[in-house]
Amino acid sequence: LVAKVRLTLFLFVLQELRKASKRVSCSKRYKIQKKVREHNRKLRKEAKKKGVSKRPKKDPGVPSSAPFKEEVLREAEQRRLQIEEEKEKKRQAVKEERAKKRQKEKEPIKNETEPKAKRTRTDENGKKSERQKDKNSKEFICGEINKVIDASDVVFEVLDARDPLGCRCPQLEEAVLQRNKKLLLVLNKIDLVPKDNVEQWIKCLQKEFPVVAFKGSTLNQPTVKPKNRGVVANRTRVQVCFGNDFLTELLTEYAAKKETESLKVGIVGFPNVGKSSLINSLKGGQACNAGAQRGITKMMQEVNISKTVKLIDSPGILALPSSPPVVLALRSLLVEQGEENVLEAVRTLLKQCDKTQIMLQYMIPDFRNSLEFLTLFAKKRGFLQKGGVPNTHQAATTFLGDWTGAKLSYHCKVSERVLPPYLSDSVVEDLKNDWDLDKLNTGNETVLKGLKFSNPASSISFISKGPTDGLLSVGEITEVKPGAGLTEGETVQSEPQQIPEDPDAAKGEEKPEQTSQKKKPTTVQFTTDIALSESTAEGGYDFNKYF
Repeated sequence: LVAKVRLTLFLFVLQELRKASKRVSCSKRYKIQKKVREHNRKLRKEAKKKGVSKRPKKDPGVPSSAPFKEEVLREAEQRRLQIEEEKEKKRQAVKEERAKKRQKEKEPIKNETEPKAKRTRTDENGKKSERQKDKNSKEFICGEINKVIDASDVVFEVLDARDPLGCRCPQLEEAVLQRNKKLLLVLNKIDLVPKDNVEQWIKCLQKEFPVVAFKGSTLNQPTVKPKNRGVVANRTRVQVCFGNDFLTELLTEYAAKKETESLKVGIVGFPNVGKSSLINSLKGGQACNAGAQRGITKMMQEVNISKTVKLIDSPGILALPSSPPVVLALRSLLVEQGEENVLEAVRTLLKQCDKTQIMLQYMIPDFRNSLEFLTLFAKKRGFLQKGGVPNTHQAATTFLGDWTGAKLSYHCKVSERVLPPYLSDSVVEDLKNDWDLDKLNTGNETVLKGLKFSNPASSISFISKGPTDGLLSVGEITEVKPGAGLTEGETVQSEPQQIPEDPDAAKGEEKPEQTSQKKKPTTVQFTTDIALSESTAEGGYDFNKYF
């Protein structure tokens, strides 16, 4: 009896757990199909009454056997793009109209609520005041530099130790001396130059002005908050700096000697020589914005170093457009402002260096032009685009940043220089009498002993173009193309490839119409061409000719 009960329960559980079958009887299935047909018939009748046509057929496209298939497809694509552009223009026009309406509605309310001090200040002619001027304009930058010179008692001209002569501005030095200001040269970034080269440059520059060797801190320093302006921030990062204590002591003694309550020191120089980094190193915190990009500082800024010393930061001096291309590539703001191509700047820099040293510095194989160099450099650094295509623009930006920033080591040879017209022996003696030269030399020797310099074997030899002409007044602005200051001979040396206009003329074939008149060969400049070696192997592939 127990066994029968168990068997009955087991069969009952199996029947309950078994899944329900989806099979339907034929009569039920036929009934469902009949209902679906009636429903579709009803929808077609309603659509016919309303006048709705059938679904449009899909465009089969242009068959492969049709003639001029590519041209037809191209025309259709152009029409489609043209229609989309017109629609986009209409949308933008509607947006602009709405924005103008909103602005007109807000203007009367804004003028009523704003205080008088914040309203737009205009003169009688309707021109904006100086506060409303564009900070990137040449007039504004020149005005800020002149303000710094006028407000300073002592002017520090910061020089890049890799090219000290090229960082000097004769117009600036003459303007400082004419206003009876004391001028002192600060040789910055000395760790990127071999020690012997630094010592030779210090001796050479001391014949004209007092020189201080300095190495600014390149690490991220703590920000100085406005509430604690009088307190020096955490000085743990200042140990990377060399010469800051000596320079601060020198300025403090000079202020005590002159018996002034506040000694104002103006920091001037070309972009990326380390003006803001010098102030941050002396302050012990990030009081000024500094970085590898050129033109970060836009306005003059005062920073208190001690109770008696105040530093004034200034924007970088603008190089004249007539300067050589190498000078414009290193010290102008043409690349940042979009007026010059980064590839052209790299091409110009490669011409001034030894090809072998560039290959050893960046660990790349032999190359024949700037485009090939940037391609190899991009592959080496991993600057690749979609599909593995080398990103030459990113490689060029990185290469240019190494030259203008505090990363790459290169040096220039010291050359004997005659005193400029604005300097005389008496002026040089007067400038040196204001400072303790023995203490100055001792401080420079201490800095040189405690600093680790660049290895001469890993430093690239660079050809300096001499002092760089700068722009200090708006009246000096002239519309001259970059590189116009070069002579005709220098232009021919930089562009040795001369290609005739007619390609058949290169093969010695003359057209019948040109037999009587011979055309003069013209020089054609290529954006991707760089002739690092004027002569190539016979029978080899000439990139400039066959590319």
